[in-house]
Amino acid sequence: MKKSKLIFLVTLLVSCFSAKAVEYIPITTNNTCLVLKVNDKNRLEQTYFGKKVKDMGEMKTVDQETFASYSTFGTNHVFEAALRAIQADGNTSTELGYVSSSVKKIDGNITQTTIELKDEYYDLFVTINYKAYQQEDILEQWVEIKNGQKKSIKLTNFASSDLSFNATEYYVSHFHGDWSNEMNISEQKLTEGIKIVDSKLGVRTNQFTHPSFILSLNQQASETSGEIIGGTLAWPGNFQFCFEVDNSNKLRVISGANPYASEYTLEKNEVFKTPSLLFTYSNEGTGKMTRDFHRWARKYGIKNGNKERSILLNNWEATYFDFDEAKLTRIIDDAAKMGFELFLLDDGWFGNKHPRNADNAGLGDWQTNTKKLPNGIPYLINECKKRNIKFGIWVEPEMVNPDSELYEKHPDWVIAQPHRERVLQRNQLILDLSNPKVQEFVYNTIDNILTENPGIEYVKWDCNRYVFNSGSSYLPADKQSHLFIDYSKNLLEVMNKVSKKYPNVTFMACSGGGGRIDYGSMKHFDEYWISDNNDVLQRITTQWGAQYFFPTIGLASHVSVAPNHITNRSFSLKSRFDIAMAGKLGMDLQPSQMTEKEYEFSKNAIQKYKEIRSTILMGDLYRILSPYKQNRTTFMYVNDNKSEAIVFNFLVRKEIYPTPPTIVLQGLDPNKKYTLKEINKDPDDWSRFSKYEGKTFSGDYLMTVGLHFAMYNEYESLVIQLNETK
Repeated sequence: MKKSKLIFLVTLLVSCFSAKAVEYIPITTNNTCLVLKVNDKNRLEQTYFGKKVKDMGEMKTVDQETFASYSTFGTNHVFEAALRAIQADGNTSTELGYVSSSVKKIDGNITQTTIELKDEYYDLFVTINYKAYQQEDILEQWVEIKNGQKKSIKLTNFASSDLSFNATEYYVSHFHGDWSNEMNISEQKLTEGIKIVDSKLGVRTNQFTHPSFILSLNQQASETSGEIIGGTLAWPGNFQFCFEVDNSNKLRVISGANPYASEYTLEKNEVFKTPSLLFTYSNEGTGKMTRDFHRWARKYGIKNGNKERSILLNNWEATYFDFDEAKLTRIIDDAAKMGFELFLLDDGWFGNKHPRNADNAGLGDWQTNTKKLPNGIPYLINECKKRNIKFGIWVEPEMVNPDSELYEKHPDWVIAQPHRERVLQRNQLILDLSNPKVQEFVYNTIDNILTENPGIEYVKWDCNRYVFNSGSSYLPADKQSHLFIDYSKNLLEVMNKVSKKYPNVTFMACSGGGGRIDYGSMKHFDEYWISDNNDVLQRITTQWGAQYFFPTIGLASHVSVAPNHITNRSFSLKSRFDIAMAGKLGMDLQPSQMTEKEYEFSKNAIQKYKEIRSTILMGDLYRILSPYKQNRTTFMYVNDNKSEAIVFNFLVRKEIYPTPPTIVLQGLDPNKKYTLKEINKDPDDWSRFSKYEGKTFSGDYLMTVGLHFAMYNEYESLVIQLNETK
């Protein structure tokens, strides 16, 4: 008998003697529960996922319906599998048996459960890990696959999670779009067969689809009721969600890194770690799911999640690549006088031999352009310090223009197939992060900029294209399919190294808009740029979609010029401020471009935002009217002690004869009294909110009777502040 087989049989005998102690494995939070079970064939199964069961002992009274907890391509598997491996001897099957499990308390809020599995014949080991975040009701799952065989094995499927459900109907919502049109929501009923939501872009992988889903059981998703499972993958690379309804109307949801063109070879003793799936269950609709994710994110998912954010002025839409020291100094001066707290210098500040005067040159040459900035970045930092504001800078360290010194020296550093055309996007190529030298270069790019220019307090990290011809001159021929996985894994390592060295520098994740918004990246970033499009109507739907899973404290939103540079639509300054103030406020519109009246309005709006931003950025979000279902949209933020709320209202489609809906507020204390007032009001305009202005109502009244007021004008907006009255 082979040694490995003998070891497994001994382990199996030991586990049999203790079967009663490990027969059920509950993974619980304060309000949810996932129950796994080891059956009489020593297989790990999922037996329950839903609202927390008070008495776990009752779960053993009657056998529950069970499902494979981590399905494998084996001897009798006819549906999609979470794990598919080719063993060293060519066997394409895997049969995992239960070995052991353990539970440890990481701290007062996090419990980690580890379950060890092993193939019944081969030395293939699988460890399933769960973190349960008690107060936030979030579960985190990832898998580690180890090759203990003498020769290499190949992984062709390597999911992070495998969840099963039995309901009468299933509806799934996912998020889709493209550049300047991100995070649109689509809800579909699942029928027999497979629905795949995935990305194959390799880099900035969220551009077309997003690694998040909302699954609704028995009925369509509702904001305030119904059984909801929300999941999002913490991974900046290719992802895949597979929803398979079988012949018995059972649903399996397999989530993880996309196995497409990514067969992965594991050498002896090598471990493959999957990205984490973060998921939660709610029997109170999508609203509770969102608030749970936001609370979790501010504590665990985003860098400095409870730290105040600065209001910034960006030079991009004012200057693009055309600027010099004098022009930037005027903008810095204008920013300080208007009340901004940070100036961000965007693209175009670098490159000498190949100056960055357009997007076709200079990427990769991260030295200051001495013609534009003869006194360098320190001069601008000092100009900001004189005016008591912070300085930030733009970088795109993973990319290179063919017109650059870097490309002249290292043409082999880019992602490209041999003997094929090097296809450009935005006139640039992607550096190959599977190469350790490239990893070092990308890290050193950011490190050198921050080290040589002390005083930079904000970095906008951009990434403006995705992969076409995915080849690596570094990876050997038999491991070319590792590129998609290795790029993302090594990118996260670079991000981690940077964020550890510069914990007090604020980093924005930007990727040509919302191409890289995921919790694998976001733990290293303080903010995320969800779209290059600041058009008010576009921002309403884009921010609405993003906020299902991602917290407002990181959602950078800017006041832009009119007409909008992308859509050519014009909006009032008030509506542009109102939607930007619904996130982390910033501005591309320059003070020098404003009339005196606009200047005063903007200055007052910035001051008001400073007074209410803690409620907006750290409060609980309640969605009331959807822009997808009504001609108006309404949402609100309520602070932690329910002493303040901010209610945003936008008219998204003008009606000739409108029937104003009743705005029934949520999240207030029914026993508290609240005084209402409109903010960001144009003093020359009549207010539709005048009958409520300055009046006081109980939280009970506002959440039962609600508010009733008309909105008529195209793109009209109205923001209400509620403050507790003692």
